[in-house]
Amino acid sequence: MSEQNDPFYKSFLKEYLTLLKLERNLSDNTTSAYSNDLSTCFSFFELENVKDFDEVTYQHINSFFSRLHYAGLTNSSIARYFSSLKGFFTFLFLSKYIQNNPMEKISPPKLGKTLPEVLTVNEIDAVFALPNVGNKFGLRDRTILEVLYACGLRVSELINLKISDLFLSDESIRVFGKGSKERIVPIGSSAINWLDKYFLNSRVLLEKKSKSENYVFLNTRGTKFSRMGIWKIISRYVKEAGILKSVHPHTFRHSFATHLIEGGADLRAVQEMLGHADISTTQIYTHLDRDFVKQEHKKYHPRG
Repeated sequence: MSEQNDPFYKSFLKEYLTLLKLERNLSDNTTSAYSNDLSTCFSFFELENVKDFDEVTYQHINSFFSRLHYAGLTNSSIARYFSSLKGFFTFLFLSKYIQNNPMEKISPPKLGKTLPEVLTVNEIDAVFALPNVGNKFGLRDRTILEVLYACGLRVSELINLKISDLFLSDESIRVFGKGSKERIVPIGSSAINWLDKYFLNSRVLLEKKSKSENYVFLNTRGTKFSRMGIWKIISRYVKEAGILKSVHPHTFRHSFATHLIEGGADLRAVQEMLGHADISTTQIYTHLDRDFVKQEHKKYHPRG
């Protein structure tokens, strides 16, 4: 089953990752994460003298998860490994590369119900008040914070936002989420107001024609931001605001959803705004009229 001089798992892993990219349109980052998780497990199998996937038993799998547990990994990290392995062995079994699926006897780890860190509306206001909007960088930073919170965006969605994705007269933006899935998200009047100011008084000064490529938010070099660049901006203002919580870009997404739901917004509308995969994959949530989603955002978002 394996090529000479290569690990026994190499060709199967390559085939599986290619299948994932084709069928699920996964990003390079996500595919790389799958590859790393699975390679870690397969290296463990090699240490156990496993030379073929047909030799893998549920005892091998249990031993691997025990090793992860004693290494101090969190339940959520172990659950990620479980998901990666379950998908891979299902692929091997359905492709008839193995006769028995060792993952069938393994139960997923139980996840503790730890709630994500959330900022209060007052804390949001305190952070937003800090950028010096009298200069191009402060104005840009304020606009980044406003859009991140107003639309509940992932940081990857924010940095890849392009001018052509803004439909401000319609109070909405187009977002490409995980797996390049497109969704339309409402945007409130406060964020629109700051975007108008940013385009007029900041972006024109940051733009470099040969580098900026239509991205909405530009760094000091006139190119699109990195994830770390956004993280540094947020960390700076959170620290200046004296907030001791562990805050990162995703905290604004959690706060967005929490504030909407606490205000009384329809849970399904919030799911739609966030672009959660559950809506399309499990069909638990019904597809909603776009006007209704915009109405829920406008009615219940603190800055709608």
